[in-house]
Amino acid sequence: MEPTRIAKIMAARGICSRREAEALIAKGWVYVQGDKITEPGTRIMPDAEITLDKRANIALGKKITVLLHKPVGIVSSQPEKGYTPAVSLIIPENQYEKNRENLILPTDDLSGLAPAGRLDIDSHGLLVFTQDGVLARKLIGNDTKIDKEYLIRFSGNLTKDKLRRLNHGLALDGKELKSAQVTLQNENQLKFILWEGKKRQIRRMCKLVGLTVHQLKRTRIGNIMLADLPYRKWRILRKDESF
Repeated sequence: MEPTRIAKIMAARGICSRREAEALIAKGWVYVQGDKITEPGTRIMPDAEITLDKRANIALGKKITVLLHKPVGIVSSQPEKGYTPAVSLIIPENQYEKNRENLILPTDDLSGLAPAGRLDIDSHGLLVFTQDGVLARKLIGNDTKIDKEYLIRFSGNLTKDKLRRLNHGLALDGKELKSAQVTLQNENQLKFILWEGKKRQIRRMCKLVGLTVHQLKRTRIGNIMLADLPYRKWRILRKDESF
């Protein structure tokens, strides 16, 4: 085994993201084999014992994750000329919370929220923003095991062979797609369950088999459902919830 940067090891173990690790190290809140580490570039053995100051655990525990019902016409991440970014909707007056104990307070910090995934401008449904780098990696990393569920309205002639190809047998950008679960819900509605998220993937898949998507809604990410979260509203991921 070769010594590796401590921040990389902490991220690989799921302790925190690399950026968060570097910040904790700079504060002197990280220990290796009982010794305080203060240089983010420090290299350690991959099997070394890493412990955190209790202040680090408190800081990591305060990270907020937000669930937003993204509307049509809003872009998911980087602002585009003439379009509103979804993060701009995460303001106190748009919060939806049945349990008033989970309402954002003036002292809560919503800075640093980043989208963990995307949803194209013509689609609506569940979109996740988080301050937790480890969670973001879990949701959108290349090796993610978390599935995402969508309901679409379509037009066109859907045959058994086309449905079979939607489940497995299509390629985009010169690369074969992972197997999906695509089922017919009624005469013009399909449910897609995917384990990957290429740009406009469902619309492009449907186009390959001669179908046109008229409406697309993401209803679930892992164990988290969109449920009754209203259009344009957001809520905080509760402590008893996980993807």
